[in-house]
Amino acid sequence: MNKKIILASGSPRRKELLNLIGLDFEVDVSTEFNEHTGDDFLDPKELVAKNAEGKAKEVAKRHQNGLILGVDTVVSQNGQILGKPTDQNDAFRMLKLLQGKTHIVWTGICFIDAVTGKELSSQDSTEVDFVEMTDKEILEYIATDEPMDKAGAYAIQGLGSKFISGIRGDFFNVMGLSVRRVYELWKILTLS
Repeated sequence: MNKKIILASGSPRRKELLNLIGLDFEVDVSTEFNEHTGDDFLDPKELVAKNAEGKAKEVAKRHQNGLILGVDTVVSQNGQILGKPTDQNDAFRMLKLLQGKTHIVWTGICFIDAVTGKELSSQDSTEVDFVEMTDKEILEYIATDEPMDKAGAYAIQGLGSKFISGIRGDFFNVMGLSVRRVYELWKILTLS
C-alpha cells in the first residue's frame, strides 16, 4: 500500500527534493515544537535527531494516516553548532567561521507511521569545503538575503555554491534532505 508522506516542514527545498524522487506528499508544518539548539546539545547528530523526532511527533498527533516526516539540519564547525542565522551580523559571523575551512552538515530524519506508531530515523553527515572569502564577498552574499533562512548561512544549490571547493558525502543532505535516505526509510515503512 502506498502511504502518503506528511512533511512536517515548510522548506521549499525539502518540498522540491521530495518532488524530485516522485513521492506522494502533503505539507503540515510543525509549529508548536520548540527546536533544541546547540546550547541544549553539544553533539550535532543528537541535536538533529531530537529536533526531527520532535517535529514529526507534533504533526503525528494531528493525523490518523500517513507517514509523518520530520527533518532538521545544522552545520557543525569545530564543535560549534550553526543553525539559521538570527540576523545579518549572525550570518557574517557564521560565514567568517566557515570560510577557508571544512565543516560538517548534519541532517536528521524521523518517520512516524501514524497508523502503527512505528518510528524510523536516520542522521547523515556531509563534509563541505569552503574557499577563503573576503569580508567584502561575505557582505555581498549576505546582501542577497539567501543566507538568512539556511543552516550555516549558505545555500549549496544557490549563490553560495561559488564558495564551495568540495564535498564528501550526499549533496542533497547539504540542501536539507538526503533523498536516498528518505527513500530507503519510506520503502521499509511501506513494505512492512
